[in-house]
Amino acid sequence: QVQLAESGGELVQPGGSLRLSCAASGDDFMNYAMGWFRQAPGKQRECVAAIIWAGGTTYYADSVKGRFTIDRDNTKKMVYLQMNSLKAEDTAVYYCAADTRYRNTLLTNMERAYKYWGQGTQVTVSS
Repeated sequence: QVQLAESGGELVQPGGSLRLSCAASGDDFMNYAMGWFRQAPGKQRECVAAIIWAGGTTYYADSVKGRFTIDRDNTKKMVYLQMNSLKAEDTAVYYCAADTRYRNTLLTNMERAYKYWGQGTQVTVSS
């Protein structure tokens, strides 16, 4: 089992940057692909980024390509989302999630593939 806890969300001005962190517990973390999702008010939850278990191979939604970067540190059991050039439309609750298919290298943005979820952290982009 994996428990996830996000942090780093806050109010930031348009054009600013934030780095979200996701702390994981559980021995199997390093074998799982990880994803960052977000849900804005009145909208469906969407995957913005994902990374395979070993790092290196990533996925980004078109809306964040070139602005967001996902990475992970398996020794620390951490996943990060660096967000630059933030826009008002990035405002949402951000969640990290674990895809528990063992050492899967085919990243997916499908919510149903991710078994474990954190509680989320609020990111608000506003002047």
